[in-house]
This record gives sequence, C-alpha cells and structure tokens, in this order.
Amino acid sequence: MPQVTPPAPLPIPPVITATPIKVASFALVALLCLGTLVYRLLPGLLAVCLGYLMCIFLTGENRPKGRQVRPHMAAAVVVIFPLVVLAVFLANAKGMAFGIVGQYQSLLHYLASTVLEIRQKLPTDLAVHLPDEMTQAQVWLADYLKSKAHALTGFGTAGLRGFLLVYVGLVIGALIKGTPRLPTRAPLRWELRQRATHFIAAFRQIVLAQFWIAAINAASTALFLLVALPLFGVKMPYIGALVVLTFFAGLIPIVGNLLCNSVITLAGVSVSPGVGLACLAFLIGIHKTEYVVNAKILGKQTNTAAWELLAVMFIGEAIFGLPGLVVAPLYYAYAKKELQAAGLV
Repeated sequence: MPQVTPPAPLPIPPVITATPIKVASFALVALLCLGTLVYRLLPGLLAVCLGYLMCIFLTGENRPKGRQVRPHMAAAVVVIFPLVVLAVFLANAKGMAFGIVGQYQSLLHYLASTVLEIRQKLPTDLAVHLPDEMTQAQVWLADYLKSKAHALTGFGTAGLRGFLLVYVGLVIGALIKGTPRLPTRAPLRWELRQRATHFIAAFRQIVLAQFWIAAINAASTALFLLVALPLFGVKMPYIGALVVLTFFAGLIPIVGNLLCNSVITLAGVSVSPGVGLACLAFLIGIHKTEYVVNAKILGKQTNTAAWELLAVMFIGEAIFGLPGLVVAPLYYAYAKKELQAAGLV
C-alpha cells in the first residue's frame, strides 16, 4: 500500500509584541503625520528628511572608500547653502519673482484662449461632429484657468512663507544628523528612532527616486521641445515654463504626468492640431518608458503597484487636498515598511 506523504505544516506567523511603548511611538508618529497636513507643515517635514539625507551624503557614510566629512561640518554646509542661494536671488528678487509669476499667468491665459478656440483650430469635417455641450465645458475650463492665473498674484507672500518653512526644516534635519547622539536606554526614544529610520527610508525610496524620474522626464521634454520640433519648423510657445512645469509636476507620481501631458498637448494644439497630436504621442511614449523605470526604482523597493498609488493618492486628495495628494505615496510607503518590519506583509 503506497504511503501518503503528509502535507507540510503551515508556517507559524511571527508573534507581534505590541508593547505600550511601541503603541505610544506609533501614536506620536500618527499625530505628527496628521498634524503636518492639518497645519500645512508638509514642506517643512519633507525638508527635515531632505536635510538629514543631505548630511548623510556629505559625510560620505554610505561610501566605502574616500575621506568622510564630520557630521557637524556637513550640517553647517546644509544650513549655509540655502542662505547663499537666497542672497543671490535677492540681488534681483523683484525682477525674477515678477518675471516667473507673470510668465505663468500669461501661459494660463494663453491656454484659456486656446480652449475657447478649439473648434476654429480643428478641421471643419471634424468640428461639425463635436457636441454643443462641449462649448459649456470649454467656457468652464477657460474660466478655471483664468482663476488660477489670478490666484498667482498672491504667490509672493505664500512663496516667502514656504521658503522659511523649508529652510527651518532643512536646519532641523541637518542638526539631527550634525548633533552628537548621546547613548540612551530610554525605550520610547529608541522606538521613536526606529519609526524615524523607517520614515527616512521610505522618503529616500519614494521622493528621491521620483526626483530623478522627474529630472529625466523634464530633460526628455526639453529635447523634444527645443530640438525635435524645431527640426520640423515648429516653434512651441512658453518652452521654458513648460519644461519647469514638467519637472515639478513630475514630482507627483502618475497625477503629475497627467497634468503636464494635458498642458503641453494643449499648448501644441494652439500651434496646430497636428502638433498637439505629436506632443501627445511623444508624451505617451516617454511616460510609458518612465513607467518601466519607475517600476524598477520603486516597485522592487516598496512592492507598490500603480493602482495602490492611485488609490492612496485619491483618498489623500479627497481628505486633505493637494498636500494629501503629494504626501500620500510617502505615507503609504512608510506604513508598508512598518508592516514589513512587523512581518505582517
């Protein structure tokens, strides 16, 4: 009689010890993340992480070879460098500030007029098939773009507040790394350091990886607008503003790509429908390539699918608006790291 091999025993899940100290550390982190969104301190929080990582880069801790810089020297560089940049900016602050804001105001008004003239730009055989309801949508979109252009008039005060908040965050992050860490056996402090370690790791994976993706995206767009299109005798309007917008919009995963794609395509339509179609085809191609890069950079590290990012970004935007949209991938990656460390996922 043949012997039946008994089934292999199921693996025993790890025992999760939720001590009061660990629960308290998670509660403090949750309050920090929530308070950052409620009190509009997100730029400061991101700057803290960035300042900390900049100090690590300058000290050379992750480089096996080469001379390492002392942490307090690296912190001093991180603190002083933004002041040097601010001094250079203030040398021509009025002209630069008004020039940048005015350029984007002009771009938004230009796009608004393009939206209203879509029927005139399309071929007659195609324009007659457009529904009459589309006119109302055109008027709504044009009014929306004009309202955003008007909102840029108050950018100066908001920009100064944002810069101060980011600078304070950079200083805090630099001091965290540059200040000598005293040995301690305090359990809550140790647990908070564990939470901070996981949060910094998530920031490194999501934000810095997205930074390089946005840079590649902006460089590819610049080559398309400045080199490829002029070869065919096409000159796009507001090229500088479009490239800068592509970079900053690219810092927001998925949704940022949709935004810059829409703006560049609409700017192309203002030249001709064929140019708009060429812009759309190029952007789809470059972003398909970007998805592969994104999957290699983020997918292997965070095990995060595109639908997961879309879901958390939708929820974050619905609850907290634009800050929730921006920070949702970071918070989600951090939560996943904590679950992975606990052996739950």
